[in-house]
Amino acid sequence: MPDNKRKNRPDNKDMGFVCKKNDELVLDIEDLGSEGQGAGKIHGYILFVKDALAGDKVRVKVMKTKKNYAYAKLLEIIEPSAWRTEPACPVAKQCGGCQLQHCKYEKQLEWKRKKIEGCLKRIGGLEDIEIKPVTGMEVPYHYRNKAQFPAGYDKDGNIITGFYAGRTHSIIPFKNCLIQHPCNSIILDIVIKYMEENGITAYNEITHKGIVRHIITRTGGATGEVMACLVINADSLPYADKLAQMLLDNKNLSVKSICININKDKTNVILGEKVEVIYGTPYITDYIGDIKYHISPLSFYQVNHSQTEKLYNKVMEFADLKGSGTVWDMYCGIGTISLFLARKAAKVYGVEIVPQAVEDARVNAKLNNIDNVEFFNGAAEEIVPLQYEKSGGKLKADVVTLDPPRKGCGEKLLETVAGMEPARIIYVSCDPATLARDLKYLCKKGYKVEEVQPFDMFCQSYHIESVTLLKKVYSSNG
Repeated sequence: MPDNKRKNRPDNKDMGFVCKKNDELVLDIEDLGSEGQGAGKIHGYILFVKDALAGDKVRVKVMKTKKNYAYAKLLEIIEPSAWRTEPACPVAKQCGGCQLQHCKYEKQLEWKRKKIEGCLKRIGGLEDIEIKPVTGMEVPYHYRNKAQFPAGYDKDGNIITGFYAGRTHSIIPFKNCLIQHPCNSIILDIVIKYMEENGITAYNEITHKGIVRHIITRTGGATGEVMACLVINADSLPYADKLAQMLLDNKNLSVKSICININKDKTNVILGEKVEVIYGTPYITDYIGDIKYHISPLSFYQVNHSQTEKLYNKVMEFADLKGSGTVWDMYCGIGTISLFLARKAAKVYGVEIVPQAVEDARVNAKLNNIDNVEFFNGAAEEIVPLQYEKSGGKLKADVVTLDPPRKGCGEKLLETVAGMEPARIIYVSCDPATLARDLKYLCKKGYKVEEVQPFDMFCQSYHIESVTLLKKVYSSNG
């Protein structure tokens, strides 16, 4: 048998096996990797296989090798896993948005819980932590209230929109994404028609020519209000009034905001800083519980409305506020958690690095007649230690909430938070690995993990959100 076509024979007697590029192998998939890909071993050498599931027996082709692992392409499913199911979306395999549609939903939830558990043990050294079953969705589709569709051309020169294929900038043309709000397909049809009828070009990121870069949509989960925003490589959008009228004429859309975002930079960053309103307001309105929010194109806002409400209720439960106490909310965004907690706190301080988000947070506080909140603009890693130092180490908090990006919290911030001696720390995490790292640090500083509650905010993907409660450990002397 040629060297590049070796088979993984059933007896696997070749204990000196070395995996090479273009090898074709038969592999039993034992588990899922951190990004939802199948993982199998040959004599301790790990192969990661996209679209494979634990329990599958598969034939694969090795695409890229490393010292201790390799990436392989799925060629054939010899024996399917009991958890395998047919993806509901016809482009699920090509698109980079959903990594787990081929896995039954209950198994997705089980794996996500184990993912958190594994990180806490392996990275955090934390044993015997109570990790609750993942709070999932009854219908895990059409949950996203925000979408960003790149615009481009197909090989025949037709304008297309869709999503990028995994780890590429090649557009998979598709308008009916099953995890997005159904109104998106209507908006995309209208925008493409407008572009075709008025000679509006799509952007080419190689030549840096063309006008429409992305179509961004936002919807209010509680209100149904719709925003359409075109990101353009120009100072203005030609025939903008025609686009507005076409969107407003559609009776299936409750359009409240039509905007353009100007981004003329040669960059992969989607949004520029300047937003201009074509129609309506520069925001849509939504509610989480009874708190009202204005959401602009630049605002960070959780993408899954129904799950966010459950998550924030859990944060409120963990905070256990009784109408008194001081809260510091780190990475507060537009003030979503800050305002939720302010109803039962004496004072809430929010810290956020994005100036537009801080401005939105202050507006949202006024919108809800909440006057016991104060927002700081700057990196939490800088603002909070500075305030602590100014106080001479006297700055204290009853509750601290942490909701960092995937990279987690800076050590200087965690050190300062521990110095503030809150009775409770609530950590909202979108990355189990950095969560485990940060919990390990906080536990060394006198805190104990009481409970971890995961939420499936990003159904059909490998991402998992969680809320962790830590309590300060007091000595027997008080």
